[in-house]
Amino acid sequence: MTYNTSYRIMLTRMGYYNYQSGLIYRYLNQDSGWEKHLENSRRFIIKALEYYKPEKVTVLGSGWLLDLPLTELAESVPRISLVDIVHPPDVITQVGHLNNVEIVEQDITGGLVEEVWQKTGSYNFINKLSSLEQINIPEYKSKVDPGVVISLNILTQLESLLIRFLKKRSKIKEEEFNLFRTRIQKKHIDFLRKHRSVLISDYSEVITDRSGGVTAIPTLLADLPPSQFREEWTWNFDPAGADFYNSRSQFRVVATII
Repeated sequence: MTYNTSYRIMLTRMGYYNYQSGLIYRYLNQDSGWEKHLENSRRFIIKALEYYKPEKVTVLGSGWLLDLPLTELAESVPRISLVDIVHPPDVITQVGHLNNVEIVEQDITGGLVEEVWQKTGSYNFINKLSSLEQINIPEYKSKVDPGVVISLNILTQLESLLIRFLKKRSKIKEEEFNLFRTRIQKKHIDFLRKHRSVLISDYSEVITDRSGGVTAIPTLLADLPPSQFREEWTWNFDPAGADFYNSRSQFRVVATII
């Protein structure tokens, strides 16, 4: 699909285009800090698809394709669907010659982005939202059989821009935001459980400050279903200390077949 002008304005106001471009700049500025994580993600996906041998794969959160072994997938999977709310123009060009790959622009939260926009449009820094109860959290639905679903480093990011947007327009306590995050993540996992799925996601951020103090912050708040195929590794997200006043940031990542 192609979004209409008003929808693109909404995505711009909520920061989705800036987030997408900022992600590639961060990757380029981290030298080799991300490479192990990206290689681990690609390797796990290849191993999972060797197990499933699917006729179709749907990738949720395809982004810049950094963590997706697209060449290998295109050679072995008859149909591939790359789904994201915003696709970088470079990616659209990159996959244009692949006849078995389609690009789909779609809100992976199932419509929560527009729901938040519509329910909070009248609030501002003076007239603030007092509760999240009026915001309905839908579950993503695929109009066709998605085949094997790959949730690719997107689970804990589904709510990030929404909460940033809501915090500017609300006076809500962090506990309620955490419940909101949990419910969003659970809805995504519920969708994955209905299909043969591969999930790769961070579950904790480990921050090391300048004095050597270490703080671990949970990023995955919903429960994952048990799986006989599971791997974990560390994503050296910000080894240069660009964020948190020169603190270094790492993510602990889990990869699992659901």
